[in-house]
Parts: sequence; structure tokens; C-alpha cells
Amino acid sequence: MLSLLAVVSLATAALCAPSAAAAPGWEFVLQHELSGIVGLEAIVVSDSLVLFFDRATGDQPLQINGHSAWGALWDLNNSTVRALDVLTDSFCASGALLSNGTMVSMGGTPASDDGNHAAEPGNQAIRIFEPCTSASGVGCTLFENPTTLHLLEERWYPSSVRIFDGSLMIVGGSHVLTPFYNVDPANSFEFFPRKEQTPRPSAFLERALPANLFPRAFALPDGTVFIVANNQSIIYDIEKNTETRLPDIPNGVRVTNPIDGSAILLPLSPPDFTPEVLVCGGSTADTSLPSTSLSSQQPASSQCSRITLTPEGIKAGWQVEHMLEARMMPELVHIPNGQVLITNGAGTGFAALAAVADPVGASNADHPVLTPSLYTPTAPLGKRISNAGMPTTDIPRMYHSSVTLTPQGNFLIAGNNPNMNFTPAGTPGIKFPSELRVETLNPPFMSRTRPSIHTLPEKLGFGQKFTVPITIPSDLEATTIQVSLMDLGFSSHAFHSSARLVFMDASVSKDGKSLTFTTPPNGKVFPPGPAIVFLTIDDVTSPGVRIMMGSGNPPPTLE
Repeated sequence: MLSLLAVVSLATAALCAPSAAAAPGWEFVLQHELSGIVGLEAIVVSDSLVLFFDRATGDQPLQINGHSAWGALWDLNNSTVRALDVLTDSFCASGALLSNGTMVSMGGTPASDDGNHAAEPGNQAIRIFEPCTSASGVGCTLFENPTTLHLLEERWYPSSVRIFDGSLMIVGGSHVLTPFYNVDPANSFEFFPRKEQTPRPSAFLERALPANLFPRAFALPDGTVFIVANNQSIIYDIEKNTETRLPDIPNGVRVTNPIDGSAILLPLSPPDFTPEVLVCGGSTADTSLPSTSLSSQQPASSQCSRITLTPEGIKAGWQVEHMLEARMMPELVHIPNGQVLITNGAGTGFAALAAVADPVGASNADHPVLTPSLYTPTAPLGKRISNAGMPTTDIPRMYHSSVTLTPQGNFLIAGNNPNMNFTPAGTPGIKFPSELRVETLNPPFMSRTRPSIHTLPEKLGFGQKFTVPITIPSDLEATTIQVSLMDLGFSSHAFHSSARLVFMDASVSKDGKSLTFTTPPNGKVFPPGPAIVFLTIDDVTSPGVRIMMGSGNPPPTLE
């Protein structure tokens, strides 16, 4: 056996440097001109389906049961969309997958009426999408019962994260629809399924007012949870119900809604699985000012701040570097080789709608950033971010946009609707209409022969070694082998809730026909639940294989 540690490769030239004329490169590919729904929230729910949520405004082109749809299933195989019947208004909700594979969406807009079909209030809603075997979404449904299934507290703009027992921790939000700052906060935590009958108050969320909507939360490999809101951060111990304060984001940069940067838990690698968090974008805006004193033309921040969540790393504090451009509402997304995609966002302004002194239509932001960048965590400080060889799109992706890695290994990008309602292209005076176009961002390997994992067990136990059949293209030398275990997350409002990448120790047989890897030791390193396994050889990534990490039991479960 040729033993190779599954670590992030330093040899990233194939992804970062300009390609030779005949070599494949990154590219945007338009998948659909008129999808019928604005994909402002997105989560992969099967090998072939992505679930989109929109706002219940009554004028989306996609129809179901005689009214506009604000939920839909996107078929990755055929680039088609199938409407879902949603009872409550899912606008500005969060979501994640449970340990048994069930998708849960929670929170949303307090009330809405589209003129011909009233959506029920969404701010206490819990929406359930059970695993569905239909590749095209035929027969797949969403379950809701607001009377018997609901949150403890009303939450608009909450966040969520799957934790070590496969359940969800739900963080923050607002009790009411607010135009900008959080004026009636839900400064608390709760869990689904419920662990207690009252929410847990959070002094941290209280301190992080008024810009503490959509807090960014990550389950850490010791079972605690890191949370950043506004310019502050903590580590929260679920079992002890204690908050440990961490250093503030440097230079007064604020990173949560309505002043949206983004954040990501960098890949975890054996044997120590040392956690590091990266936070990029946002603004240095003064939150003591009313929103009407702010401008859509105010520059966003280019700052990225990174911290290692060990005692030594916390003492050292945040390490600062800069993106190639300022970004408000960027999104940070894992790439299976360990790099991070930085995409979407605006160069100036803020999130939310029609709240600043000079909105562009209803958009509080302007100057969309149209070229993605790549962040390489293992590169030296100052050399981690590059857009060399990256394509440029002509579709703005600012407020109410989404992006997700797919099991195929490319990125599905949708949405953009900085308007009060659905506002079609061509509407007079509207610079940024409601965006129905769906596109993919394809890495270079999508157009070449790729490695493949032939089969995997449906369930993988923790701390176990598995050997599976693979194929490696003959033109790859197999100098670098990486096996990544990934939660693809839930994309909403410039953040990927529960997104996670854990590298597994791996080796390839001498004949290149089998792969042996060791799974994470427990559900703290990778919370039990659905995952995608990718094999990357010399920066060429296989299609992903969807598995269940752990027993597949409903939460709470520790196996």
C-alpha cells in the first residue's frame, strides 16, 4: 500500500494559475433562463435534487395548486424545476439536515398575503423534507403543521447548525420583520428536536446588537459551538450552557446581517482536527447611526480574519489578510481539495432593503462583484487569495442569492432579489431585478476524465477503516490523494449553515484500484448525518458519493 496523508495539497497551480490555451479552466455555465423561482435559499437534499426556497409574494412565475410557488426542487441532472407546496412563508429562514437525513427549515417571515393565497406566518415554522428516492422530485413533498410542530420562539433571520448528537441548535433571529437593525431580538438558543421547553437566553447575542441577525455558528470538534455576530465571537458549551468570550473581529469590521460578511470553518484534518475559522467581508459601518445615515455607495470591507481555536491560537488572536476586492454579502464555500471559493456579493452598501439614504431601487447595495476568488488555507499569509484563471459572470448575485457545492463537484448559483416583491427583468427604474437565471460555476476537472469511487457502504461508522474500489485516470500520477467528508450546508443570506469538510487518512493500493480510508473518530468531529465523500487526486476531484455518517438514527444519537 502507498500511504499518503489526506491533507490539503500545496500544489494548487492547476486551480489558481492561468491555464494553457488547450487546458480546461473554470467557467460559468447558464443552466436555465427562467427557473420560475428566485433561489434565495438552497440545500442539496439528494444525489440529484437541490431544494430552493423563495418569498411568498404571489407573483413568481412558477405555479402550484393555482398560486405562486415559493418552494421548488431543482433537478441537477436535467436543469429543471418542480414546484413544492409550502404552507408557511420561508422568507429569510435557515435550515440543515438531521442525523437521519431529514431536512429541516425553520423560521421565516411573520406574515404575508400574496393577494390570492395567504401564506401562514413563517417565523415559528418548522418545515420537514424527508429523504425522497425520486431522482426528479416526483412525489416529494414538504410537511408542515404549525399547530403541533413549531419553534419555541418566533425567529426571523435565525441561523442553525447540526451538532454532535445529530440535532440542530437554532441561534438568534428577530421576533418581527424589521427594516434593518434587529429591533425586537430573539437573543436565545433552542434545539430541534427540543431539549427543553424554554429557549436559552444568550448574553452574547444581547451584546452583539443591533447587527446580530443570521449569526454564523460552527460545531467544533470538541462538541462546543463557535459563534460570531456583529464584530464579536464566543465559544458556547452546550452541555454546560456557558459562553467563553473571544477576541473581537479586528479593525471594527462587522460581519452579520444587515452588515453581512461571511464565515467558514476551515477543513479539519487528522490527527488533531484543529479548528480554524475564516471570516471575510462586511463593513466598518457605525451601527450607532440610523440606517438612513448609511449609503448604498459606502465601501464594503476587503478584510479576512482568521483564528485558530486552541488556547494558543485564541491568545494570538485574529490574523488579518485581504481579499482582492471589498465584498458585502459574499459567500465562502468549501471545495473538496480544501480550498475555499469566495463568490457573490457587492462592492458597496449593505444587506436588507430600502433602508439606507440612497437605495438603488430597493437595493441597499451596489457594484456587484462578478469574479470569484479562491482561498488556499495552506498558502503563506498574503498569498492565499487569487482570482487568476477565474471567469467573470454577467449576473449580479447580491441580496437573496445562494450558492452550493453539488454532488457532481461543481457549484450551483441562483437568486438575487434586492426588491420588496418579485420584480421581473425590464421593470422600469430597476437596476437589479428578481433573478430567475440559474448557473453553475464549473471547476476545470468537470471537463476532463475524473477519478471515481465505484461503491461505498450506505452507512459509515465512526473510527472505522474502509476499503472501496476506485478508478484513477491513467494521466494522473497520484502524487496527492485527498478524501473529503463533506456536509454541503444550507445557503441563506451570505452564509452556509452546517457546511463542513473533514479530511480522512487515506491510502491507495499499488495497482490504483482500491482506496482505504479511516472515518472521523466521533460525531463531534463530524456530526452524524448525511455526507458526501469526494476523492481528489492531483487536484482532480471525483463525483461525490452520498452516504450516511453514523447509524442514520433520528436525533439525539451519538452513533
